[in-house]
Amino acid sequence: MRVFRDTWLIFERSLVLSLRNPVWVIMGILQPILYLLLFGPLLTNIAKMPGFPPGGAFNVFVPGLLVMTALFGSAFVGFGLCDELREGVVERMTVTPMSRVAMLVGRSMRDVVLLLAQGLILVLLAVPFGLEINLGGVAVAFLMLALIGIMMSPVSYTLALVLKSEDSLAPVVNGISLPLLLLSGVMLPMSLAPDWLQTVAKFNPLYHAVAAIRALFNASFGDGEIVLGVVLLIVLAVATIAIGARSFSRAAA
Repeated sequence: MRVFRDTWLIFERSLVLSLRNPVWVIMGILQPILYLLLFGPLLTNIAKMPGFPPGGAFNVFVPGLLVMTALFGSAFVGFGLCDELREGVVERMTVTPMSRVAMLVGRSMRDVVLLLAQGLILVLLAVPFGLEINLGGVAVAFLMLALIGIMMSPVSYTLALVLKSEDSLAPVVNGISLPLLLLSGVMLPMSLAPDWLQTVAKFNPLYHAVAAIRALFNASFGDGEIVLGVVLLIVLAVATIAIGARSFSRAAA
């Protein structure tokens, strides 16, 4: 029971701090909107090419943007923790009986709430462009986005606890995020890529997440990528939470 109480307290505190300084939230939604407005229309003709997935340009493009929003919305959250480390906030928390798991999960829950809000705004803005949605499919897709946030946020927090500096954290996060992004097919589907690149991409869990979310938006519920994507994200989320919680425990030592 104490873990749940501590988790809620950390979540509430983190959310209030984010809403008081909403620059990250605004910038997090601005970038995918610019892609939607300036890059999305270019896909209309590309959608007619052989090998382009079914569903139309925006039903292929918007799921990729959602994954990109979830990735970047959670991969850079460690910057805020670096500031808290510098101000001694984390040190003061670690001398209390507060659960170390709660210190991680509460922050990650805040990150998930924000990225889901950003994703909802993006979907609503994409509908006038021609995005067709299935409500059941979108609901499961947003669950997968939450899992991406739960998977990536602990990685970012763990790196922040180890590196303790934004200057060191930035290149490491970019070095992890950029290959994941490029090999996931968020901008252009990997079905248009050479065979060797498609083979490499299949080792990227976000590749399967993008494929699953595209299938969900097109109501292709029999697509095997959906089950594979969900299972991969759950396993990785559990693993990263365990690693992150251990890092907070070591910070308290």
